[in-house]
Amino acid sequence: MKDPVATSAMEGSRARLKAYLTIAIVVVLAGLAWWLEPAWLYDWLKVLHVVAVISWMVGLFYLPRLFVYHADAEPGGEPAETFVIMEKRLIKVIMNPAMMVSWVVGLWLAWNGFGLAGTWLWLKIAAVIGLTVFHVFLSRAARRFSRGENSMTARQWRMANEIPTVLMILAIIMVIIKPFA
Repeated sequence: MKDPVATSAMEGSRARLKAYLTIAIVVVLAGLAWWLEPAWLYDWLKVLHVVAVISWMVGLFYLPRLFVYHADAEPGGEPAETFVIMEKRLIKVIMNPAMMVSWVVGLWLAWNGFGLAGTWLWLKIAAVIGLTVFHVFLSRAARRFSRGENSMTARQWRMANEIPTVLMILAIIMVIIKPFA
């Protein structure tokens, strides 16, 4: 019978290699698209931006819900350990990449489409900065949970779960209504 740790390490190395190769291909294709700047690029980058933002928002909504249940779990118990794994994977595999793509593509769209001008745009960017600060807060909280050092109650995590909602609504109003334009 194979050692599950060795298999896991080998699979992890293979997955890491695939991820690096994929990132390299995406960077090369992005560089070509940036350099050639075809007419369709702006619309497709808007699609990518919306998909990345939705993915990021899902994580910003779901992670505090995990913390609600994690806060009630016995530290060091099996449920708590399962939550640690779920939280780390959510942050590393979904939230961090989605946030980075949202920022990079969003700033390019703001620069290319609006010249980074407009009060509405800067208010939207302020809301996104707020979402980023909340993201960092959640990432640090996940590390504290993994060490068994959570300091917030399940009720406090439920209340914290409203923060990304308010910031998201502000960002959407700025993009669609464009007040102060």
